[in-house]
Amino acid sequence: MKNIAVFTGTRAEYSLLYWLLKFLQQDENINLQLFVGGTHLSHEFGHTIDQIIADGFSVTQQLDFLVPSDTLNAVSRSLALAISTTADAIVKHSPDAIVLLGDRYEALGVAQAAMINQVPIVHIHGGEITEGAYDDAIRHAITKLSHIHFTATEPYRKRVIQLGESPKHVFNVGAPGLDSIKKIKLLSRDELNNHFSGKLTKPYFLVTYHPVTLSRNGAIEGLKNLLLAMECFTSFQVIITYPNADSFGYEIIEHLKIYAEQHQEQILLVKNLGALRYLSAMKHAEAVVGNTSSGIIEAPSLNVPTVNIGDRQKGRIASESVIHCGDGIDDITAGIRKAISPDFKKSILLMENPYGNGDASQAIYKILKTLELDGLIQKTFFNLPSK
Repeated sequence: MKNIAVFTGTRAEYSLLYWLLKFLQQDENINLQLFVGGTHLSHEFGHTIDQIIADGFSVTQQLDFLVPSDTLNAVSRSLALAISTTADAIVKHSPDAIVLLGDRYEALGVAQAAMINQVPIVHIHGGEITEGAYDDAIRHAITKLSHIHFTATEPYRKRVIQLGESPKHVFNVGAPGLDSIKKIKLLSRDELNNHFSGKLTKPYFLVTYHPVTLSRNGAIEGLKNLLLAMECFTSFQVIITYPNADSFGYEIIEHLKIYAEQHQEQILLVKNLGALRYLSAMKHAEAVVGNTSSGIIEAPSLNVPTVNIGDRQKGRIASESVIHCGDGIDDITAGIRKAISPDFKKSILLMENPYGNGDASQAIYKILKTLELDGLIQKTFFNLPSK
């Protein structure tokens, strides 16, 4: 029996891992070990470990490493604690491999602990580029620490190989975030409104704005400009979800709390919607606005336009339904006006999503089920053929 550990440290990451966790959980020949940490254990971010348990998963180990501050030093300390708590969990539970998704610092800490303890690392969503955040460097670092790679597009697969990883261990499976769109019945507009106690009475935008971690102030000015731009669209409401727990994240949250209190008729601020409500809110939104990857990866599959603000996602492959704009008020306003225009909405109806068709989790599971894990630890750098 294989002991397959999966780490999750944020609400967004968990929603992407959900179907893979289900496949692993149902396999009698796999012992799923679920390591849960980060914002899942924080009441400030919704204590989303409760949702994981409600979904029927047993938490093998809680990794309590989140320092409740958004300074650069606090993030560094959280990273250090992630390494030490994961190392203890690995010694205790002896996984045969550990699955990580994405590019967050928590995952880097887990990867470092696994590498030192000679546990093969399975990485999902490698090879991507997001030049406006330190996530970009973290993602590539995790790639070099990992042994098996599942990428979301073919260009990303080629980039992982360019980083020296063996082609026989790099698989293009698509983005697992699309699986829920295919597999679950999303809420109707009325059902979604019930979640908001009947307050969702107008057309709305779905907004998430994360810190731009390579900016000196986390691009807080971009957030302020986004909120000011929303005042040009008073016939729309705005659902805003909390940002990640990154550097400057708490500053963004405090600004959002104050703004939401001052604009209660327009702004609906929520810590966490969960996958079902978030995707349902996306489906019925007039546009997804902000700098979150879900606007680039998931929104196109729902034929919803995205206004992607600033540099945080710079370099990521995007469909034509994504409108890229600067973080000035005029830029954001122009982007939103384009997104809600009938001509633009009509033009994106038949577009294909470059991130696949919603079968990524099953593809990953099938490979992990049959893959021989012994002998993966010692890697050989793969050199590209000379031109």
